[in-house]
Amino acid sequence: MAGGSIPHFQNDAGHAAIEIGVREFMCVGANPPFDHPHVFLDLGSDDEKVCPYCSTLYRYSAKLKATETVPAGCLYIDRAA
Repeated sequence: MAGGSIPHFQNDAGHAAIEIGVREFMCVGANPPFDHPHVFLDLGSDDEKVCPYCSTLYRYSAKLKATETVPAGCLYIDRAA
């Protein structure tokens, strides 16, 4: 994803798995203040990866855009002032 921003995903609802439309991303755990260190994950040629901090299973889906998730609402949006 050179030249673009890396999407960040969160799992406030505690989903066992989240489908995403990118292979490189950041997992933040839950939304602040309950987040964990923002960790970069790269699926490479794999279609699944588990976050080493929160154990969320991420699954790649070519049907999704970079900002879409299944279940919906797992894209992290920084609300910094």
